[in-house]
This record gives sequence, structure tokens and C-alpha cells, in this order.
Amino acid sequence: MREKLQNKNLWFSSATTILAVVISLFIAFILIMIFSNNPGDSISDLLTGPFSSKRNLGNVISMASTFTFTGVAICIMFQASLFNVAAEGAFFMGAMFAAAAATLWQLPVGLALVVPMIIGAVTGAIICFIPGILKAKFNADELVSSLMLNYIVLYLGLYLLNTYIRDPKFGALASYQLPAASKISNLIQGTSVNNGIIIAIILVIISYVFLYRTKTGYSIRILGQNKDYANYSGIKVAKVIVISQLAGGAVAGLGGAVEVMGMYGRFQWTSLPGYGWDGVIVAILAGNKPQLVPIAAIFLAYLRIGANVMARSGDVPSELITVIQAVMIILVTASALLSHIKKKVIIKEALSDGQNS
Repeated sequence: MREKLQNKNLWFSSATTILAVVISLFIAFILIMIFSNNPGDSISDLLTGPFSSKRNLGNVISMASTFTFTGVAICIMFQASLFNVAAEGAFFMGAMFAAAAATLWQLPVGLALVVPMIIGAVTGAIICFIPGILKAKFNADELVSSLMLNYIVLYLGLYLLNTYIRDPKFGALASYQLPAASKISNLIQGTSVNNGIIIAIILVIISYVFLYRTKTGYSIRILGQNKDYANYSGIKVAKVIVISQLAGGAVAGLGGAVEVMGMYGRFQWTSLPGYGWDGVIVAILAGNKPQLVPIAAIFLAYLRIGANVMARSGDVPSELITVIQAVMIILVTASALLSHIKKKVIIKEALSDGQNS
């Protein structure tokens, strides 16, 4: 009976997400037809643009890889029912500290690739640990503290960049150039796809095992479902909160390290890159399930690249995708969308099973 109810919940959750995506795309098509002089061409560019060239398709894959890191990070933290959005700062600072490790330390081949990634992951874990410990010890609102922390991280990072690892010979604020040994190699020639995608896939598998096959992961999910029950069942809530935030932050920091080492020659972000917010969108679309994050990441990346192609080729701005994202999030999080149907089906199943028994 319990397994059937879980399957029904999963089915309705998936149906709600798919319906939200369909409705948001329908609204986007209506807006295109209203504001575009050539709506047919604009819609075609949006839907087929990512497949129009090898480069565009590669951009979808590499962007989805980046979204996967922050999406998984957010999933882990949200599974504990904590709205910690410090993944944005963790991604930024993880990338910067990875670049610092790669450029300031003369590391041998092999270590020059692994050590900066470890440094990035540890940095990200420390960033997300701060809202986590504030929540665990002082019941501070994690949303407020993590939002403020992101800007503290940004300006602290810019100070460290400008003071310690800035390349004075470069024409803008940027770190020294990453050594060749610290660069993640390209996977598909002629595209931006690098071996970081392999790390992302491995990370998804590890995250799934961690959340669904370990005692700690079980404790995180129980905490997210019912904090009072977690307390009564003997789960150390404060400890689980901190572990979930450390794990999510480490994933985000690793994502930042992989991004800068695979896509850039040096660290040169002077503002928050926004990938942490993209991770929130991906996590919501994936229902906070790490195994579904790659699908959601590919979908969001597909829309982004399609919108860019549409904006370059036609008269519809790429900001239209922001509208689509907002509508999708509103609809996906509107649990009442199919709630009346869901209740009827569950009640019918329960009555049927009761009669049969």
C-alpha cells in the first residue's frame, strides 16, 4: 500500500512538472506571436536553434553540465527542507580559490588538476556551512543569511582577487593564467564540451547513493519531510542540517572549480555568475531528486541556447526565457495544480485496497 502511494505521488509530481512546462511554453509561443514580426521563424529558432550547429549543441551540453553541479548542490540542501541559496557564493568562491591554488602553487601533473578541485569543494563547503550552522544553533533564517552571505562572498572574493592573485599585465581584473596542467581537457573538438561533464555524471550517481542509500541521506530526507518526527526518532537535527549544507556547498564549490578550469584560461568574474540561481530552477524542475537533475539541466540549457539563437536571428529578445522560467517555477511549486485529482485517486485506491482485504 505504501509503495503504491509513493508511486502515485511520484506520478503526480512528474505530471505537474510536465504540465507546467507545457503551459509555460504555450504562453511563450503566444507572446512570440504577439510581439514578433515573423513568429513562425522565431518559434522555429527557439525549438531548433540548439541543433542548428555543432557549436550550439555543444553549448547546450556544457551549460547543462554546469547546471548539474549547482542543481545537485541545491537538491541536497533542499532535501533537508532548508532554503539555503549560498550555492551561488560557493560556486563563485570555489572557482576563485581553485584558480588561486592552480596559479600560486607549483603543482606536478595530476595534482595540478586534483588539488584545485579539492580546494574549490572545501571552499564551497565552508561557504554553505555558515548559513547551516546559524540555522542549527540559533535558528536563523537560512534564506536571509545565505542571500546576504552571497554578497559578502562577492566583495571578499574581489578583494582577494585584486590583492593576491591579480595579473598586473592583463588588461582587466583577472587572475594569473592557469597552467596547462590545471586545465580540464576538451572532450569534443570544435565545441566547449570538456571532461567536466564526466565529473558531473559521477557526482549525480554519488549524490543519489548518498541521499537514498545511506543512513545520513535517510536522516536528511526525514528531516526535510517532518522536523518534529526527526526529533522524536532520535535524529540529531542540528548535525544533519550542517552535514546537508556542507555536502551541498562542496558540490557547488567543485562545480565552480570545474567551470573555471574547463571553460576559462583564468579567473575573471567580477560579479556573481548566476549559476547558483540556475541551480535553484533545475532543482525545482527535478523535484529535488539528484537523478533527475541532468534532464532538468539539459532542458534549461536547451531553452537558453534556443533563446540566444532566436534573439540573434529575429526580433524577440532572449529575456523571454526569463518569463518562461518564472511561469514554470510558479506552476511547478503550485501544488494545488493537480491536488484535487490526486486526492480522489489516492482515496479511491485506499478504499479499493480496503475492500479487497
